[in-house]
Amino acid sequence: MAATGEEAAAMDSISRVSLAHPTVLSLGGSSEPRGEPGETTSEGQEVVPAAPKKPINSSDGGVETAEEAVEPAEPDINELCTDMFDKMAVFLQGELTGTCEDYHLLENMNKLTSLKYMEMKDISINITRNLQDLNHKYASLQPYLDQINQIEEQVSSLEQAAYKLDTYSKKLEAKFKKLEKR
Repeated sequence: MAATGEEAAAMDSISRVSLAHPTVLSLGGSSEPRGEPGETTSEGQEVVPAAPKKPINSSDGGVETAEEAVEPAEPDINELCTDMFDKMAVFLQGELTGTCEDYHLLENMNKLTSLKYMEMKDISINITRNLQDLNHKYASLQPYLDQINQIEEQVSSLEQAAYKLDTYSKKLEAKFKKLEKR
């Protein structure tokens, strides 16, 4: 059954669109590489000549003839694999180098932190030693401090006695003046 009318026009427009093999598509907007057949493009693609198109005869009554599909030559797989492995090796080498540098940085930071803690340990040992020396000195001064406390208590009791004696002497003087006036 032959297509007629709009269906035939749609099929005709579809068949005229050249389909490129996915390996020869380029980002530049053109679907085919440019250059002489047998050459290689900047993307590493081999230039393949387009298949000659047969002119469409309108005398066929809207029936089109099939064209033979020509598959473009594939680039050398070994080259592509070698290139991919080289690039992957460079990538992995960069990743490993970065990781090694991170570990070296951590190692240096750990060494510095360890040194800081050693310094802090030495400082705390010195503080502990000085505190023990102060405690020994305080213990050796304790008898003298006890004597000072006893002397202070005796001085305060003597002071109280002196105040009492002073008030008593004032009373006695007042009585003596009274007796003298009589």
